[in-house]
Formats: sequence, C-alpha cells, structure tokens
Amino acid sequence: MKALIIASALSLVGSCATTSYTQKIENLKESIVFERPEAVIKYGNTITPDELSAHVYKLSSNDFEGRQTGRNGFHKASKYLKDFYISNDVPSPLGSDNYYQSIPKSYFTKDSLASQNVVAFIEGSEHPEEIIILSGHLDHLGTSEETTYYGADDNASGTAALMEIAQAFIAAKKEGYGPKRSILFLHLTAEESGLLGSSYYVKHPIFSLNNTVANLNIDMIGRVDPKHDRLQDDNYIYIIGADRISTELHYISEAANTWFTNLNLDYSYNKEDEPNRYYYRSDHYNFAYKGLPVIFYFNGEHEDYHKPTDTPDKINYPLLQKRSQLIFATAWYLANSKHRLNPNKL
Repeated sequence: MKALIIASALSLVGSCATTSYTQKIENLKESIVFERPEAVIKYGNTITPDELSAHVYKLSSNDFEGRQTGRNGFHKASKYLKDFYISNDVPSPLGSDNYYQSIPKSYFTKDSLASQNVVAFIEGSEHPEEIIILSGHLDHLGTSEETTYYGADDNASGTAALMEIAQAFIAAKKEGYGPKRSILFLHLTAEESGLLGSSYYVKHPIFSLNNTVANLNIDMIGRVDPKHDRLQDDNYIYIIGADRISTELHYISEAANTWFTNLNLDYSYNKEDEPNRYYYRSDHYNFAYKGLPVIFYFNGEHEDYHKPTDTPDKINYPLLQKRSQLIFATAWYLANSKHRLNPNKL
C-alpha cells in the first residue's frame, strides 16, 4: 500500500510539473506580440528581390575572384561592403570610416594572409549597451587554376541579406523607428577555413559578450535543396539552434514567421543526433559555445555546394527576400521588445 501511495504521489507531482511547464510555454507564446506590425511590414518591404540580386551578382562576380580569405578578391568585397554602409549612413562601431576588425596573419593557417571582419552598427535608443549580432560569412573558396568558385549561395546570399536588413533598419531609424537595442552587422572572414573569423570575434569582441543578447547567423539562404525540390516546396527555411539555449528565442522566431512570412520552418537539422552536424558547422557555433542564444538560417546543401557552378543565376530572389524578411522581423522583435531576451531554457 505504501508503495502505491508513493507512486501515486510521484505521479501527481509529475502531472503538476508538466502542467506548470505547459502553462509557462503558453504564457510565453502569448507574451510575444509585435506592437508595431505595420512598421515591420513597411521597412521589411524595403528588402527587394532586385536589390538582393544586384548584391549577389556583384559579390559573386569575377571582380571578387571567389572572395578567398586574405586575397585581393576578399579585400575588394570588403570595400564593397564598406562603401555600401557609408553610402547608407550606417556607421562603424570602430569609429570614423574604419569598418574593418583586422585579424593578423598569425591567427590563420600558414597559407592564409591577414584578413578582416567587416562591421557596421546601429546604436539602440533605450538600451544601447545591449547588442543583437546579425552575422554571415563573406569569404568563399577563391580560385583554383583557371576556375573561380563564385559562392553565390555560399554566402553571397547571406551577405546580401545582411546588407538589405541593415538598410531596412537604418531607414526605420531615420523615420523615428530606430531600434531600442543596438545591432551589429558582422560580415565574417575565414568561415571556410574553420570558422576563424567568428572565433576571433568572440575572443576579441567589439562589445562585451555579457551584453550580447543573441546571434542570428545567415549562411546559404538563396536556393532550394533536393529534399524540398522533391516535395515541390520552396517556401521553407531550415532553423537550427533556436531552442538549444533560449526557449524564448525559439518562440520569437515562430511568432515572427506567423505574423509576417509564413514560411515552413524546417527543424530537421536541429536534432541533437543529426548526422550532418550543421549546428557545429557555421559561425553561430562560436557564439553558442560561449552560451549565447543563436539561430542559424540555412537552405540546405545542393548540387552546386562548394563547386564553381554556385552562380547567381541559380538564386531564387523572391525566396531570398522572404527569408531575409523573416530574419529582419525576428531581429526587430529582439531589438524592440520591452525586456531583454531570456537566455535560458524553460
């Protein structure tokens, strides 16, 4: 009888705990409300397929020679970004016209040259010390003999998205809708060499990691992978890592999608035992390793991954727009919510 009583008591405790957790989740979901949805739509619509296309075509052109870390093409691409931010009145967090976080040759492998992360910054109006980092790697594989690895999807697509998202936020700020928290736009070098640009940043952060709210990282968001091609579903994006550290971040991402973009959020690659291990394979991981909430946005690999055939004519620009708008909306909420993101799991 005693065993039965104890078992019944434990069952009751477990039931109460489950109910309590379920209620917490429901309360969290109900609390995520976009207070100025018309502003999110207005400025999100400044992200256009034509402008995204112009950036992707430029970044993956012969002019930039495959954007290999430390090489001439990468430096040209860096200047292209710097000129873009200057022309759009998006300042540097480093002051003056210095948009480069310089990384010495000694940090890279023996075959690499000195390089730089490219950075731009929009200061928050109410909590400027709290930083949202939006990132994507700028580098690619360069050239081999007479072959250029253009890297249109990997990662000119993510670079173009960051540029357009920054332009949307600065347009909002100029019209009185600036973010309450600060946003750092971080174009990373040497991802292809082992996530070295992001590794350098977390070891030498421009802003304290203690004040960093979250990292939204973009790497390959312009194509459709074979799985979704077979399903005849191009209205998707893989979401990786959103719930690994912060439960709230996951539901903010879900809410942003429900309110504004209605993409199919595919969590297939977010499983702990997922054999491709994408969670560990792009720049967000260096932030996650430091305990910072992250989301990795990804369209999956395709037949042109890491091949010279990854060219800008194969990008789906309306889809790139929609995915960029999801990231913009998610960043908007993080930057403007009444409270700072809860960095923990419930």
